Amino acid sequence: MIFTDLEEQPADKILALMSAFNNDPREQKLDLGVGVYKDPTGVTPIMRSIKAAEKKWWEIERSKSYVGLVGDPAFSDAIISLVLGGGTPRDLVAAAATPGGTGAVRQGFELFKIANPDVRVFVSDPTWPNHISILNYLNIPCESYRYFDNETRGVDFDSMVSDLSRAKAGDVILLHGCCHNPTGANLNKQQWQVITDLLNKNGATPMIDLAYQGFGDGLEEDAYATRLIAESVPETVIASSCSKNFGIYRERAGLLMVVTHDSSRRNINQSMLAFLNRQNYSFPPDHGSRLVSVVLNDTDLRADWMSELEDIRNSLLNLRVQLSNELQKLSGSDRFSFIASHRGMFSRLGATPEQVEKMRKEFGIYMVSDSRFNVAGLNYETVPALAKAIIETGV
Repeated sequence: MIFTDLEEQPADKILALMSAFNNDPREQKLDLGVGVYKDPTGVTPIMRSIKAAEKKWWEIERSKSYVGLVGDPAFSDAIISLVLGGGTPRDLVAAAATPGGTGAVRQGFELFKIANPDVRVFVSDPTWPNHISILNYLNIPCESYRYFDNETRGVDFDSMVSDLSRAKAGDVILLHGCCHNPTGANLNKQQWQVITDLLNKNGATPMIDLAYQGFGDGLEEDAYATRLIAESVPETVIASSCSKNFGIYRERAGLLMVVTHDSSRRNINQSMLAFLNRQNYSFPPDHGSRLVSVVLNDTDLRADWMSELEDIRNSLLNLRVQLSNELQKLSGSDRFSFIASHRGMFSRLGATPEQVEKMRKEFGIYMVSDSRFNVAGLNYETVPALAKAIIETGV
């Protein structure tokens, strides 16, 4: 028997947290763990533009045949334009549709391993847990670089630069393009320029995970770092996700991009992306990416999408300000002001695992043990309950 030596794998921490929340009989409870946007009623809504695009596509779709190994070209063109703007010529960019942003991350790591079997990937401490999980699965060595300062709840930039100075040509530096997950703490423009200069100095290759464009400071603003690096560094790999900013989590729509300043390499890069798709799943899913391209290529739908996305972004900012103000009122100090300055769906409180557990047991508030919480899991009425729990657990 071939399976007798298999061992049960540890449960995903966030999925286990969801299960515990669902099994909690208390009426007054808060799920701040799972990383999806929720409206004030606790629902992850389908965006108006996506609903309209589904109707439009349903009326004109004539076949469910395969599209191609790298997906629909209209999707690639639309996302490349959204992410890179006009600063990087299209003929320097190879791209392939993937099953969500996670699929793009996985394919990017696979590409690096083929290009350099001895590759090291520098990963921020902390980072999205799946980054490290996939790297470990692929037997790609991880090098941690310091990122988050637990005292200030901001970026420990000097330590970040010091650690990344160890990278060299052949290494990869994994960066969060905006809305850092899990901390919510981001670099400013001057700091991004320092990182760009460092990349050009040491010859390491940047890989940018861009999962929250439009959730931080705006669509254009959130693309600033990605565009700066792609326009300045000889090679850049970008994993873009449509799950959050289009609200199509279950449709699994993502795009992997490889930008090169050497135009003679573009076709080779494109062939490698097609090869990787063929080995892993052949043809990527089409429905979600098709809806995205319909929205982005229709003037009215695009305008409505941008308006609704801006409403979502502002709702997150308003919740941050409300929570920061509530905590200032209860604590009599401004030590929680970082919550208002963070961006995206997440912030990291800096609480201990014991304090997080106390919030769960005594207040029915569920967040990841490292104290990452999903701002979108809150609403105007539940912010005071979270603030009270934070103060009473001694955070």
